[in-house]
Amino acid sequence: MSIDIEKKLTPKAGGKLGRPADEEKRLAIVHAASGMFFDVGFAATAIEQVAAKAGVSKVTVYNHFGDKRGLFVATVEHQCEQMRDHFTLDMESEGNLRERLLALGIAMTNFLARPEMTRFELRIAAETEHEPEVGRSFLDAGPRRMRMQFCLMLQHEVDQGRLQIDDLPLAAEQFVSMCKGFADLERRFGAANDPERNRERIEGAVNVFLKAYG
Repeated sequence: MSIDIEKKLTPKAGGKLGRPADEEKRLAIVHAASGMFFDVGFAATAIEQVAAKAGVSKVTVYNHFGDKRGLFVATVEHQCEQMRDHFTLDMESEGNLRERLLALGIAMTNFLARPEMTRFELRIAAETEHEPEVGRSFLDAGPRRMRMQFCLMLQHEVDQGRLQIDDLPLAAEQFVSMCKGFADLERRFGAANDPERNRERIEGAVNVFLKAYG
C-alpha cells in the first residue's frame, strides 16, 4: 500500500494552482524568495525584489501567496519537500526498517547541515525576537510539519507490527535528536560538518531506536 503523506497535510500557501503557466510562475517566485530569505533573512526581503528576481509583477506574487508571510511559509514548505520521498509509505520496495531509518537519518542530517540552512535558522531566530509570528510560521511550516510526517511513517510501522510505540511524537523527537547530536549545535557556532562522524552517529541512533521500540 502506498500513501503519500503530503496528501494528509495542510495545503500549501497560495491556494490552488491553475494552468501550467501559473505553476511555473509560482515556482519561479518560490525559488526567488528562497534565495532571498536564505541570503538576507525575512525582514530584509521585499516583495518587490522577489517579483523582479522572478520576472513577475508584484500583483502576481500577492495573488499566489497573499502576503510576505504566506510566501515565507511556502518557501519553507518547498525546502521540506526535498525530503518528501523519505516519508512515503511504500514500504515494500524500500528495504528493511533499519535501512529506511538509516536513509532517513542521512537525508535529514544532510538537509540540516547545509551552510545556508544554518544561516537561515540563525536569521529566523534573531528575527523572531522582534516578530514572534515569524518563528511560529517557520516551526509550523518546517520542523512541526516534518515531525507530523515522521509520526505517520512510524504509525505505519506500528500498524505492521514492526515497532511498538506508545508516544509517536516523543519517539520521533528522540530519533531526530540522536541523529543530530552535538554536531547540530556545533555547526551553529562555526564548526565544520563531518560527514563520516555524522554517519557513525546516525547508525548509532538507528541501533538505539530499534532496541527501544523494535
